Amino acid sequence: MQATMRKRQNPVILQGSVFHQSRHGSRDSESSSKKPQFHLDLWFYFTVQNWLLDFGRPIVMIILPLEWFPLNKPSAGDYFHMAYNVITPFLLLKLIERSPKTLPRSAVYVCIIMFVMGASIHLVGDSINHRLILSGYQLHLSVRENPIIKNLKPETLIDSFELLYYYDESLGHSMWYIPFFLILFLYFTGCFTHVKEGKAMPLSAWLLVGPSGLYYWYLVTEGQIFILYIFTFFAMMAIIMHQKRKGFVLDSNGLFLFYTFCITLALIAVWVACLWNDKILRKKYPGVIYVPEPWAFYTLHMKDQR
Repeated sequence: MQATMRKRQNPVILQGSVFHQSRHGSRDSESSSKKPQFHLDLWFYFTVQNWLLDFGRPIVMIILPLEWFPLNKPSAGDYFHMAYNVITPFLLLKLIERSPKTLPRSAVYVCIIMFVMGASIHLVGDSINHRLILSGYQLHLSVRENPIIKNLKPETLIDSFELLYYYDESLGHSMWYIPFFLILFLYFTGCFTHVKEGKAMPLSAWLLVGPSGLYYWYLVTEGQIFILYIFTFFAMMAIIMHQKRKGFVLDSNGLFLFYTFCITLALIAVWVACLWNDKILRKKYPGVIYVPEPWAFYTLHMKDQR
């Protein structure tokens, strides 16, 4: 009796599942045929919070009176960094949600976790670093060459400051920026379409691409991540050429990202050319890849003029 009822129910269940799949399939086909929309809200939020919470963070620490934020308490810049560490992962997740392509969730989650860890490590190291600047620390010099560090006793304290520098500039930056650029690249792989109308960028995208490219210039130079950036840029170009052979073109969001990276590369080239013969910065940034940090340039050439 029960076996007979199961046999009678199976065709109904099968028909329901087929109908359910067909409805989702029709939705997918409809969504794929629509013109790709430019994510103005997300790109605008990204641009504003990058300039305000990341670029503006050290500026706020310099401008606001020291009496408001004692050296043994978090500064205004630290609170900006905390807000950045919360808002940016949220915006990255929203960006991934809007990707036309289904991206590997496990990879996205691991990248977000690493991003938060790296940005948090950098928060602590950068907070102490900026307090050292207020005490006379010079960014264009190495840790051991700094006047306020080299005479410390016992000398093992210098090793501790070098460890702090490593967490701030090496480990923190790596765990912060590698997953960040990886998420952007994963999103970029889904920004292709057959629809010809999706090839043009709207006016709002053109208005944002300049500030966005300028910010990424600051991110790459100050973060000392040129190798990571250029590998990501080459990977984007390889994806573009590969998809072009299949008849796909970049949609407005993909063009926005690609043009942003192009502007960033041009600005980096101009920046390096202007500081090519700076002997002091050359000493701090030896090797084939010479990309000075903006704040190192500030402490060397502009701080004493204020």
